[in-house]
Amino acid sequence: MKKQPLKHRDINWLYFNERVLLEAQCKDTPLLERLKFLAIFSSNLDEFFKVRVSQLRQLKDVEKSLRRKLALKGNKTLKQILSTVAEQQRLFGKVIEETLTELRDKGVFLREIQELDPEQHRFLQELFNREIKEQCQLLDFSNPRLIKDGALYLVIETASLPLQIVEIPSKQIGRFIALPGIQHNYIYLDNVVRLFLSELIPNEKVLGSYSIKISRDAELYLDDDYTDTQLVEKIYDSLGQRKSGQPTRLLFDAAMPAAMQQQIQKALDLGPVDMVAGGRYHNLSDFFEFDIESAGPELKYNPLEPLPHPVLSTCKDMFKAIQGKDQLVHFPYQQFDTVERFIAQAAQDDKVNSIKISLYRIAKTSALTDSILKALENGKEVLLFVEAQARFDEANNIKWGRTFEDAGAKVLYSVPNIKVHSKIALVTRIVNEQVEHYAYIGTGNFNAKTARIYCDHGLFTAHNKITSELNQVFEVLERKLIIPKTKKLLVSPFSTRNTFMELIQNEITNAEKGLPARITAKMNSLEDTKMITAIEAASKAGVEVRLLVRGFCRLIPKEPHEVKGKEKPIYITSIIDRFLEHGRIYLFENGGKEKMYIGSADWMTRNLDRRIEVLTPILDKDVFEELKDILQLQMADNFKARVLDANDTNRKVQVDTDRSIRSQYAIYNYLKNKYNAES
Repeated sequence: MKKQPLKHRDINWLYFNERVLLEAQCKDTPLLERLKFLAIFSSNLDEFFKVRVSQLRQLKDVEKSLRRKLALKGNKTLKQILSTVAEQQRLFGKVIEETLTELRDKGVFLREIQELDPEQHRFLQELFNREIKEQCQLLDFSNPRLIKDGALYLVIETASLPLQIVEIPSKQIGRFIALPGIQHNYIYLDNVVRLFLSELIPNEKVLGSYSIKISRDAELYLDDDYTDTQLVEKIYDSLGQRKSGQPTRLLFDAAMPAAMQQQIQKALDLGPVDMVAGGRYHNLSDFFEFDIESAGPELKYNPLEPLPHPVLSTCKDMFKAIQGKDQLVHFPYQQFDTVERFIAQAAQDDKVNSIKISLYRIAKTSALTDSILKALENGKEVLLFVEAQARFDEANNIKWGRTFEDAGAKVLYSVPNIKVHSKIALVTRIVNEQVEHYAYIGTGNFNAKTARIYCDHGLFTAHNKITSELNQVFEVLERKLIIPKTKKLLVSPFSTRNTFMELIQNEITNAEKGLPARITAKMNSLEDTKMITAIEAASKAGVEVRLLVRGFCRLIPKEPHEVKGKEKPIYITSIIDRFLEHGRIYLFENGGKEKMYIGSADWMTRNLDRRIEVLTPILDKDVFEELKDILQLQMADNFKARVLDANDTNRKVQVDTDRSIRSQYAIYNYLKNKYNAES
């Protein structure tokens, strides 16, 4: 059987990030929100170089026989990445310039040095002397390890000294300085430092200054992507040591003289491909903080306050409400305090004897963590699974884990070679000597902050079979059980892949019998080769396949004219809008008796085989219909959706109707109108 071609994961991820950039370019996106999308694009790209490009660079040093087993072509892929990034960076610069120009027309100014008036100059001189100067430490390139990953620097050329470097203290001061005079007048902190460089280097003539930023390699994260643990260890052994902290990209001002570029390249021991020309200003992820409260409403999204849940937000006893009927919650459309109140009630309820919860990304402070500590104070048995390998959140997670341990919780950390990515909680009550279980299974983290910007769903249920199976999952985490025996829940790495394969094969069989056959699925990323092969087989058999994939997607869909016979085209879209699409929903026609699952797993190899993931079936009829309505609104989006085609054109969905559907707003209005009507 001929192997199906697939898109390269890392190259395709860049086209996902391009969709973020295109949202910044959209004229229907308010101007200050465009800056946020530019910040997201910049932040995403920094992490991409830190992790994915880092991996390619490090694996170049691995002997060819091992690289072949991983099917890696580091040099070729790296060249294509750098070419694609360079093209996107040009668009990035163009969009920034257009956005800042339009903001000026609306009365928001980001001033250049030459635009300052005498009063503003005096103000900045005083600010520099009072707060900024003491934060500006001069360095040179004699010890390049002192140049921090991701920090912003000015390289200063003088008449007689070696190249000097000064870090822009944006973390201490803030990147944008409000100027006196007319409202909404700002200047980059970089330019304030530039303005007074002569005071940092007295008795020297400053010839020029140019911004640079270094991205350093993160630790090599192969465990997350490859299932052959022996091969992974061989790779680590062959590298000798993981090159954490090695410079992987130098972003520099394209106006920098060529001779200076060469000096810096040599001093940092960089190759030509590591030198990336950019604009005058770097670290534009700092635009996250450029939020003007008093700006006109046309510059920002209209407020969309989370709705109260029709049952859980007003009931006095959440356990009673959940016992009576499954309850579905949707974030950020509804209030996250339903989850917080669930744990808070468990902490105070004298009938609750245990709380079990998995925490993947823990907020630094939250009502949820307060409730967990209160439960311990009240003598509840608390079992917490804290993921110690949640990339870039490791330190905060471990800090909280120790805090909970000190308060008396039983805290478990990562299972060897397996991350715990599930979003699950289980509360046990003893009522009249009878055991009652209450479960929460979601698609997103237990994090109130991200719940305001991530689109996620969560199910509260007291269904006996689901809660008893979820208890088995926690027993696996506690090392009390090796394999959970589940018939309702899908649990990775034990049953998720096989069950999805069976569900897809069932659709193929039904299509061959002439029965209704359809697969509708929403996920963050589609990468797993076997799942892609199964989906392609389904489309060839006549199964209608409709996918919504926010991030990268390795499947190469055929154009309609390429589809022959009973085969049906696979149609894939992606939505980038004001909220981050994060929910995973899987719907199978099942011959007219539809089956639906929600949970934490994407169709990626690591989610199916290398992580603890939990997906729950939707058994309650009302909950099923509500979730299906929401899924259909997302699939019908013709305002923000873009088509994921074979050539990664990122073209917008063609509108062939007078009705414009912007799914995120449509979902909010759907929930608002539905429960207003019912009340």
